[in-house]
Amino acid sequence: MSASRRLFGLFLAAGVFFGGTFVAAKAGLEYFPPLLFVATRFDIGALVLVGYAVYRFPREELLPRTRSDLLGIAGAGVFAIGLTNACIFVGQQFTTSGVGSIIYSLNPILTPVLAAVLLSDERLSRAGGVGMAIGFVGVALVVGIDPASLLGGGLLGKALMLAAAVFGALGSVTIRRADSSLSSTVRTAWALPVGALVCHGLSLAAGESFAAIEWTLPGIAALGYVGVFSGALAFIAYFGLLDEVGAIQGNLIFYLSPVVATLGGWVLLGESVSATTLVGFVVIFCGFAVFGRDSLATELARLRRMVRDRTDADARTVRDAVHDSAWGDQD
Repeated sequence: MSASRRLFGLFLAAGVFFGGTFVAAKAGLEYFPPLLFVATRFDIGALVLVGYAVYRFPREELLPRTRSDLLGIAGAGVFAIGLTNACIFVGQQFTTSGVGSIIYSLNPILTPVLAAVLLSDERLSRAGGVGMAIGFVGVALVVGIDPASLLGGGLLGKALMLAAAVFGALGSVTIRRADSSLSSTVRTAWALPVGALVCHGLSLAAGESFAAIEWTLPGIAALGYVGVFSGALAFIAYFGLLDEVGAIQGNLIFYLSPVVATLGGWVLLGESVSATTLVGFVVIFCGFAVFGRDSLATELARLRRMVRDRTDADARTVRDAVHDSAWGDQD
């Protein structure tokens, strides 16, 4: 598999799996206390991923050995997984999924701010800034947010979703800064239990109880999805993407997630998709195109260098062959 196809696969997997989280979380919150729902989600994800990591990787690749490894695990487990999702699941009780998703979509905009402070090798270009702004407008159109609803009531829910965006951005930048030698899968296998412990601690502090859980089929299905797909699998893809392209470009998946959530609601729940939503899809695509202009130019320049180097190498080979032939004829 080529590098570009692998990156596209990681981006698509993370965006699709995370996009389904908002739908599954909203359904599951009818049967689970929010923090306990998140904690149990990561318990399941940790069991699945730790088992896979132990089976897949040799022992010497499973153990963190450096301070960078520990920092990467902490950034992933405490911030990107634990605190981010605790804020999302609690915040969804006090705001609509549309308002919540657009506030959380501030994540890609906050990331460059933190990256400018904590990372020396990641800066946002002018084209990247324009692309992010266009993408954010597209998300607003997809979700169908009335600006008045963002400024209206439900301050607690909106504040929690904003905190989730900040924690998510901080986690992704911390992971990138750590530059851990662990593979993204192994790091995630360590980080999921850390995130689960964070959420269990918050759940205990909030006075939640397992007795409050209603074990129904829809609740179990929602838990299974957020535990396996948007838990273990989504974070493997997401952290792998961060390792490959960095925090700024990797967090663009959170512009894709509302699109997936909207389409999922249309297909699975019979929700309507308006003309404004379709326009929003096009605007988000345009934002991606503008943001990726520099990356495309860099890739084209790389390909031109490869072609030039190959041509020069072939020319040298021909010259050497002619030279050897000429000397052979003289002999």
